[in-house]
Amino acid sequence: MNNEFYTLGLSNEVLKSIDMLGFEKPSKIQKEIIPFILEGNDVIGEAQTGTGKTLAFAASVLSKINVNDNKLKTLVLVPTRELALQVSEEFETLNKSSKFDILSVFGGSSIELQIRALKRGVDIVVGTPGRVKDLIDRKVMELKNLEYFILDEADEMLNMGFLEDIEYIFNKTKPERQVLLFSATMPKPILTLAQKYMKDDYKHVSIIEKTKTSINVKQCYYLINQKIRTEAMFRVIDSKNINKAIIFCQTKREVDELVGEMQKRGYNVEAMHGDIVQKMRIQTLSRFKEGAFNYLIATDVAARGIHVDDIEYVINYNLPQEIESYIHRIGRTGRANKEGEAITFVNPKEVRILSEIERHTKGKIEKKEIPNVSDIFLSKYENILTKVNQIIDNKENEECIKYVRDLNKTDLIKLASGLMKLVFEKEIGSNINKEFDFTVESKKKHSDESSTRVFLTIGKMDKLKKGTLLDFLKDITKLNKDNFKNIEILTKFTFMDIKNDVVDEAISKIYNKKLNNRVIRIEKAKKR
Repeated sequence: MNNEFYTLGLSNEVLKSIDMLGFEKPSKIQKEIIPFILEGNDVIGEAQTGTGKTLAFAASVLSKINVNDNKLKTLVLVPTRELALQVSEEFETLNKSSKFDILSVFGGSSIELQIRALKRGVDIVVGTPGRVKDLIDRKVMELKNLEYFILDEADEMLNMGFLEDIEYIFNKTKPERQVLLFSATMPKPILTLAQKYMKDDYKHVSIIEKTKTSINVKQCYYLINQKIRTEAMFRVIDSKNINKAIIFCQTKREVDELVGEMQKRGYNVEAMHGDIVQKMRIQTLSRFKEGAFNYLIATDVAARGIHVDDIEYVINYNLPQEIESYIHRIGRTGRANKEGEAITFVNPKEVRILSEIERHTKGKIEKKEIPNVSDIFLSKYENILTKVNQIIDNKENEECIKYVRDLNKTDLIKLASGLMKLVFEKEIGSNINKEFDFTVESKKKHSDESSTRVFLTIGKMDKLKKGTLLDFLKDITKLNKDNFKNIEILTKFTFMDIKNDVVDEAISKIYNKKLNNRVIRIEKAKKR
């Protein structure tokens, strides 16, 4: 038997399911963490999305729990209803040879049906923190027999404000339960949670690549003018041959507007955001997986937990203000050892944020130019040629030969060019008949050689104003305000220039100081 999963100690029933799924080689996180789980250790699994964390804990739990005792033994908390469904599906696919009862619980669906299922008895519950807390408060979910408490995408749950609910649920479990915590990133609050609720000898398995983003994801950006952002995106996607992509927007309104514009241009697209009813969101995700449409346009919140292995592109219509959001967005592609591409559209003011993303992720985001009409036509022509040659090679065209057999060379050329024109009109949504000036002049003030650009972890969301910041800088550093120039306050970040002769002194005095209840980190910005 060449299947490496057989060396990890999993049960025969789970191994049968893994064989049926066609898996033969465990991923790095699976290979390292499954033995620790089976030995009974509390564990933290830190790895990028798409690395197989769900299979790691699902296979381990199904190998250990007792099917004969119809009591709740495993609870998995996830940030979103979409992820709850997908994790439940993962358990089900590994449950083919066993008879465990698995239930997903989340808001927006019938709590009465969930209560009835719990009263009948289930072995595993996968749910969102709010709904799980509600079921505990109603005294229909009993955790006294719980053997495994699993937190999946823990960083996302904390980002969404679920810490209080998570701690409430932790306090309802028995001390002997085994805790498995999985996360793509490891911010301080996650470690604090682990130290508070996990055993002192917990194992921390960290699968860290040289970059914090997947090595399978090629990253690039296009510098654009806000007024032509949409047309620029159409040009870029028309130059690709995209079967499946997620486009991220900042707001629900922006999602709806972009969906309307893309549908008008002939793109096959659907939306996903919080205002869309739960049943429709589940149906949309299912249709997206099946390839019923090419583009899913979503907000960050709605797209959390979307795990589809064959997404080719992630497109940031707008740059997210949080670096961790960028990491989670582009983690939707390049999954299951497949290659993917992340495309981001930025205006001149956002280039500095992109530099900070590069520095934080240790990745390279390549600048590219907006494709021209010739680029688009050439890409479409090559794609058509590839498809036609495949049809010819497979002899799928033979029944059509009789229609063109008697045409001379000139007529054949005219026919081929006409057919190509029909395909171009169907597949190209950008306005190729209008001239656009895609050149962008940066309007941002550049630091001169006597100053250094610095980056601070405080912004508009902290109610930061330029005057307040300057007063703070003067008080903390005892330096004249003239040493601080070109202040640019963004949503979560601030950039400014500090004169070279005082920059190191200023950084040391500002670092870790508090302003507007925010502890400030400051460092020299990466030049682009």
